[in-house]
Amino acid sequence: MAKSFRDKLYALARNYWWCWQPDVTSIFRDLDAAKWRELDHNPVLLLESLTEDQLEQRARESVLHSRVNYAYRRCEEYLHDKNTWGALNAGILGQKPVAYFSAEFGIHESLPNYSGGLGVLAGDHLKSASDLGVPLVAVGLLYNEGYFSQQIDEDGWQREIYDPVSNHRLPIQKAKGLDGKDVIVKVDTRTGSIYAQAWQVNVGRVRLFLLDTNIEQNTPEDRRLTARLYGGDVRIRIRQEVILGIGGVRALAQMGIVPNVVHMNEGHSAFATLELIRQRMNDDGMSFTDAMRETTEMCVFTTHTPVPAGHDRFGYDMIDEHLGPTADQLGIGTVGLIGLGRVNVADPNEPFTMTVLAFKCSRRANGVSALHGMVSRRMWTGLWPNKAEHEIPIGHITNGVHLGTWLAPQLAEVYNRVLPPDWKHRSGEADTWKNFESISSGEFWEAHEALKQRLIAMVRRRMITRAQRLNHDKKELVELESLLNPEALTIGFARRFAPYKRADLVLKDVAQLAGIVADSERPVQLIFAGKSHPADDFGKGILQRIFKMSQDPAFKGKVVLVENYDMNLARHLVQGVDVWLNNPRRPLEASGTSGQKVVLNGGLNCSILDGWWAEAYDGLNGFAIGNGRIHSNQEIQDERDAKALMKVLQEEVIPLFYDRDEHGQPHNWIKHMKRSVRTLGWRFNSDRQVMDYVMKGYIPAAGGEYCEMDRFH
Repeated sequence: MAKSFRDKLYALARNYWWCWQPDVTSIFRDLDAAKWRELDHNPVLLLESLTEDQLEQRARESVLHSRVNYAYRRCEEYLHDKNTWGALNAGILGQKPVAYFSAEFGIHESLPNYSGGLGVLAGDHLKSASDLGVPLVAVGLLYNEGYFSQQIDEDGWQREIYDPVSNHRLPIQKAKGLDGKDVIVKVDTRTGSIYAQAWQVNVGRVRLFLLDTNIEQNTPEDRRLTARLYGGDVRIRIRQEVILGIGGVRALAQMGIVPNVVHMNEGHSAFATLELIRQRMNDDGMSFTDAMRETTEMCVFTTHTPVPAGHDRFGYDMIDEHLGPTADQLGIGTVGLIGLGRVNVADPNEPFTMTVLAFKCSRRANGVSALHGMVSRRMWTGLWPNKAEHEIPIGHITNGVHLGTWLAPQLAEVYNRVLPPDWKHRSGEADTWKNFESISSGEFWEAHEALKQRLIAMVRRRMITRAQRLNHDKKELVELESLLNPEALTIGFARRFAPYKRADLVLKDVAQLAGIVADSERPVQLIFAGKSHPADDFGKGILQRIFKMSQDPAFKGKVVLVENYDMNLARHLVQGVDVWLNNPRRPLEASGTSGQKVVLNGGLNCSILDGWWAEAYDGLNGFAIGNGRIHSNQEIQDERDAKALMKVLQEEVIPLFYDRDEHGQPHNWIKHMKRSVRTLGWRFNSDRQVMDYVMKGYIPAAGGEYCEMDRFH
């Protein structure tokens, strides 16, 4: 039976494929642009808000019928295409896919299941796996209140707002088991059972399953287990991770999904390995030792945290309460299980560490940049006491970003003129970008300027909304309508306000910064955005300091702090800034991906040589802060980096931006933009990243290598 116009719209809305298809996104926007923005770009809510008559009227006015038919047909062809990279290169995963576990997934702002970089990376991984046709399913938790919405009060202090989201208002559906019933899993603890229901999110060809404890089988306390991402105490954290790992594997089993490979994105999901071992013991009659060996062969682990304090640790009582029944079923007891999470198994004072469990139960492990791989090998040498540091079996696969999600559609049209016809399908290959620098400088710069105007318009809207919420007077609202100068060098800084990211490094010498932004001949403006963890008052203090500087007469209108950083604001920022500022305390930035998004859109990075930038910078594709060396004294290092930041701004960035030709174009600046895209666009791309995981991780873990000799040397 042929689908109706409305049915086709709902079919498009319920698969997040639409969110990286600009022509489909424009259909929803054209139905009602004001509502589309008001409803946080949620197509399901948008369609529910329109009556049949309203929908038909808008379709006629915007000539939508043919566009919807074309989009629906394209989506169907995409979903059923058998001629993909994955079909050719990852056939062994076809019947038994990769199961990708993560505590958060940043797919789109309408699904608030992410807090920052880790989740957005996971979302980009799924989208590239879908585009490449890699057989992969994903498992996470469904947070009923998501991460928080951020409000900045009159004093510049962060306030967290949690808005419950009803599942029926999201583009998701209940997952069904082999018996056709809803998938509900149970995990036993010493103090009772925890239940979770699985929901399915369609991300192109990839199915993402999210577990939700807000169901009637649970106690009131456990119903709130999955209410908030990274909220609550250590007890809530371990219960969430038990549901994610053990519950996630059980949910897949109920649906008849038998993974060939399990990929743990950070240590939060490491308990999955215990359930995999238990299943092998139960199903195949294996001993614990044999089942663990078989499980370890199929597991891939990616660590993201170069700071020891950033790894989840639990004491004996917590492990016994929550994993005691599992330990008994494995036949190793709580003491034996805790040993799997300790570097020094015999040390009774060492807590159980999720990362240690993940390393011990994975044959293949990696950091997320070359530098982070080195830091991780150094950090975890204790796990391999008989190996030299360079022999520690932790490699690296550098993170990348999803082109369809982060590249501005306006620029994609410009790129179409110089790149091969199929360039979007081969964006992770170097050869695709080889002719990029032949792009028209004038057209490239004009598109960039338009995107900067778009960013400034959004910043103005958000600042006006905040001012209205705080009942500011009409005069200030009028002033905000002309906030920021579209002609000025615009520097963006947006990320978590974690202390090591040093959002306030640029404030080390306030007088020098005041002189830079006060230069009317070469104006400079800075846009800040980001959230601090709800429990991190130090981070909130950094945020407040930047806010107060933005209110100082010397900086007002030239330094702006925009509240509620999310994927929507991130898109506008990475597509519109001239320069992306990144100044973490080296080597604490494992990778960082926001600057990679800027690359795709022609912006230039000005960064400490840390994370991905340490392997990306070539002297002509952006700017380096300092020389990559680390002082043993942290205060001296901060002082040195602050001086290096001011030096590069004053001696390299600003002069290059304002070196204009007779047409007013910064010709040499545009050369740097072109080189940045050509040299970095393919390398720091999630298609390349996923292809690396497939070839270096998934296929070996699935036993699909056709040649491997190194281990015999």
